[in-house]
Amino acid sequence: MAPTSETTVGIGGAAESTDMVLNIGPQHPSTHGVLRLRLVLDGERIQHAEPVIGYMHRGAEKLFEARDYRQIIMLANRHDWLSAFSNELGVVLAVERMLGMEVPERAVWTRTLLAELNRVLNHLMFLGSYPLELGGITPVFHAFREREELQTVMEEVSGGRMHYMFNRVGGLKEDLPAGWLGRARHAVAEVRSRMDVYDRLVLGNEIFRARTRGVGALSREAVHAYGVSGPIARASGVDFDLRRDEPYLAYGELQDTLKVVTRQDGDCLARFECLLEQTHNSLDLADACLDRMAELPPGPINQRLPKVLKAPEGSTYAWTENPLGLNGYYLVSKGEKTPYRLKLRSASFNNIQALVELLPGTLVADMVAILGSLFFVVGDIDK
Repeated sequence: MAPTSETTVGIGGAAESTDMVLNIGPQHPSTHGVLRLRLVLDGERIQHAEPVIGYMHRGAEKLFEARDYRQIIMLANRHDWLSAFSNELGVVLAVERMLGMEVPERAVWTRTLLAELNRVLNHLMFLGSYPLELGGITPVFHAFREREELQTVMEEVSGGRMHYMFNRVGGLKEDLPAGWLGRARHAVAEVRSRMDVYDRLVLGNEIFRARTRGVGALSREAVHAYGVSGPIARASGVDFDLRRDEPYLAYGELQDTLKVVTRQDGDCLARFECLLEQTHNSLDLADACLDRMAELPPGPINQRLPKVLKAPEGSTYAWTENPLGLNGYYLVSKGEKTPYRLKLRSASFNNIQALVELLPGTLVADMVAILGSLFFVVGDIDK
């Protein structure tokens, strides 16, 4: 046997212990838009993570000050483009509270119904896109088919596919089209009949479970420290939902149907399971709203407003349980037709901060699984 020789190759002084800085984004398939992550790596393991935001910043809060109370609804529904109806809702609830205005009962129930349909649309997007980020392309086709069923009825009632502009201070833009309630009930039934696809195709997939179980576990303490809310917080065992704990709209009368979905593990799998189970419950809530609306007598769907709408001097805070978490508007009025100040508390802005806690110590391969499981919209972060 021929003798072997040993060769030593120099790679620079102490290179084996040098950290590497890696930028993910700002334009990257896994970041849902222009989010940038600055990662410090030791080999394949993340040592430090810093979300860098602001690439989509439009200064929405400052723009609110230059628009009257009818116009700010248009600005409000755009920061989270998957939850446009819910975004509008927070603004009009704040203004109505300042005015001491009572909204007609038909408007209250219609708002509740449309808010839950909007919640299903939001969740279906993430139920389809999250498996796609982990390598499974099929669920996103199912998600978009179900979304189209609901988009059709939402578009019919409002005229918009993403930015509905259907809420108004004092109620809704106009009455529902003839026969719309029946078409909405049919759409909800169609979507519910095919929701088991996600249970079988996604949750029943051993590769999906291997990539998500035990990965990116977020503790209850971190949830409270970073102000995380919505399905992400409930997946870590934080049992809080404004629809149950501080009811608004018609949720006080829907407590028998409303189910607050929680998990204890706080990992990527738990977050996906919360989102899926919450979608099932939102379909049940939509049916309950349709049942109630069928019993309501005819009546107005909005209040008559003065030509120039001015909120009295003072301040208020209105928050709602948006699909991605708590969405709040702090409104300050000086008695003019425009807000003196309107501060937006968006769900994604708080939720994405948890990456600082979640990513260190994990592998780069798990980064996409953790990032996708936070279910954020970049416009909701940057505002």
